[in-house]
Amino acid sequence: MFDVVISGAGPSGSHCAEVLSTAGFSVALIEKDADWRKPCGGGINHRVLDMYPELRKLNLPKIRNIAMHSAGYNKLEYQVSERARGTVMDRLDLDNFIRNKAIDAGAELFDKNLSFDFIYKNQKRVGIKTKTPSGMKDYYGNLIIVADGMSSKLSLKSGLRKKWRTEEIANGKCAIKQGKHQLDEEFIYIYFKPFKGYAWIFPLDEERFNIGVYTFSEDNINYDLNSVYNDFIKDPEIKSYIPKLDYRECWLGAYPFPVNGILEKSLIDDHVMLVGDTVGFVSPISGEGIQHALLSGKIAAETAIKALEKENFSKEFLKEYKNHPKIKQQIRSFKLKKSLREFFYKDKGKFLNKILQLAEQDAEFRAQVVDIFMSKQVPSKEFLSKIL
Repeated sequence: MFDVVISGAGPSGSHCAEVLSTAGFSVALIEKDADWRKPCGGGINHRVLDMYPELRKLNLPKIRNIAMHSAGYNKLEYQVSERARGTVMDRLDLDNFIRNKAIDAGAELFDKNLSFDFIYKNQKRVGIKTKTPSGMKDYYGNLIIVADGMSSKLSLKSGLRKKWRTEEIANGKCAIKQGKHQLDEEFIYIYFKPFKGYAWIFPLDEERFNIGVYTFSEDNINYDLNSVYNDFIKDPEIKSYIPKLDYRECWLGAYPFPVNGILEKSLIDDHVMLVGDTVGFVSPISGEGIQHALLSGKIAAETAIKALEKENFSKEFLKEYKNHPKIKQQIRSFKLKKSLREFFYKDKGKFLNKILQLAEQDAEFRAQVVDIFMSKQVPSKEFLSKIL
């Protein structure tokens, strides 16, 4: 019997386990495959580095500049302030780093366990059932935290959410390739396209880079992801950065993820909380989810600690997680970003193309664009009048 059973040892589940274990509680950290690499660009912003300052000591790229391109190849290039500089990291390495922090704090990892249902006693959830290579296993706990991603079976079994609809998700495909490239290791490169979504190429070191694309909403159907990916790799501008013909493909993957905001009505029930990708803690504009996953895991852990101290695991008590000011602020922020996203991608990126075209010519306007993309700022009437 554990104090808390956490299904999913990605960033949200592992960070939640670390906080709980550090506070002295017993945690079972259940993971289907600790060797699985989630397909993503691997961009890590300064907020994640602040949470894990040890990462700053590693030999990782120091991202000082971001280059954004519209579908018409208008370009916005800006330098990130020293305080806000991030990095890029192989996602498998990052997940292992965060998971090991939880294990070092005292969490017990159970790998190769696929969670598929809850265990009930007297109509209360008291644990989870898993499938392993050696058969079925049961894990019991006072609280269950579901952190096993958007494809989580437990989130559906809980009745807290339904299957994702096409318009609520993005489909991404990316690869890590090895070979000499012409990318500046202090840059990340983002390319917006006529479809809803974007493409990227991020240097990992002098000999490796992460390259990928994602589509979302109805363009998951309107565009073939494999064709979009292949077209991007063959794009003449991209070829100027990666001119060789024989790059070694270290890894290739594709995966859906939610991009429609946080499902605030799906966060809690008696004896259970949902965190991370499982309930949409992913930015609707950038698709970035690491910092938001860590936030949800941390707040869920803090709520769980209070519930364990009070021995109260009711939905009413667990509302503290849902109603936490930082969670409420994140919900509001994602709603705003979703509305901005619909505007920017309107008419196959025509407005976004004009925004970056104007930004090339006007430094003040460029600063406004950066603020809108990088923060919660709402476009002013003057800003909109220039592009309409």
